[in-house]
Amino acid sequence: MKKALFILFNLLTMTVMAQTKGRFEVYDLGNFKLHVYYTNDVMADASYIIEGEDSLVTMEHPLFKDNVSEFNHYIESLGKPVGKTISDYHVGGTGAHAQVMAEGMEQFTKGPIYGGMMKGFEQMWGDTMTEMPTGAVTEVPFGTTQTWAGVTFEFRRGASSDFPAASLLIGGKAYYTHWTPARAHVSHLQVSSPAAVDAEIAEAENSLASGAELFIGGHGGAAKRDAVEFKTAYLKKMKELLAANRTAEAFVDAMKQAYPGLPGEAGLETLGKALYK
Repeated sequence: MKKALFILFNLLTMTVMAQTKGRFEVYDLGNFKLHVYYTNDVMADASYIIEGEDSLVTMEHPLFKDNVSEFNHYIESLGKPVGKTISDYHVGGTGAHAQVMAEGMEQFTKGPIYGGMMKGFEQMWGDTMTEMPTGAVTEVPFGTTQTWAGVTFEFRRGASSDFPAASLLIGGKAYYTHWTPARAHVSHLQVSSPAAVDAEIAEAENSLASGAELFIGGHGGAAKRDAVEFKTAYLKKMKELLAANRTAEAFVDAMKQAYPGLPGEAGLETLGKALYK
């Protein structure tokens, strides 16, 4: 009997864990609500739902099956139809549903860089990943503003050093980029060259000038304006230290001194190698 109860307890525990794989936050931005889904997956991906009065726009669907299930159940719980699905920087579990992408991004996802990355993911994570999308893709030109679910989506060119996707100003209040600004050291995946530092500074300044009050990303979730201001100052300091230090080792030491105890310090050596290669 005790063994049976123990097994039952474990099954219940696993069920609860499965139901709470990720977590949701909701922001009321006036004429729409922004639902942020933190997947808690290995890549710290985030997915989004923009809730208008009568319908929804979903964005950056999750990549792993357990997250896809949780995200889809949440969409159903809102009781409104999905008017559009946007895949910007990340393709994910959109199945056979039609998608919207920025111009040029569909072909890029099938090319050697993005396509090779996805094949690498499949080798690492196998059957835990969802099936790749099969739905038709409609591309949106940069510099245009679309209105879906009663909310405007302004398609701007993203950072020049990143994938050819869009920075999106949503409803004039939420600014979406590939990486959520954070009070932490940046990853070498985000900044992999001195030119990328300049590109990220320019994009951070563009986002601040947009008038947005919330800043969201495909990795990380949601942040306020102060996080973007920190990121901008951080990247300018990084540029200064790159110019002042001739080796990766000296650069890493200088960054540690400039930002003692800042989260992400363990990744500085890899960042240094990328910047000094």
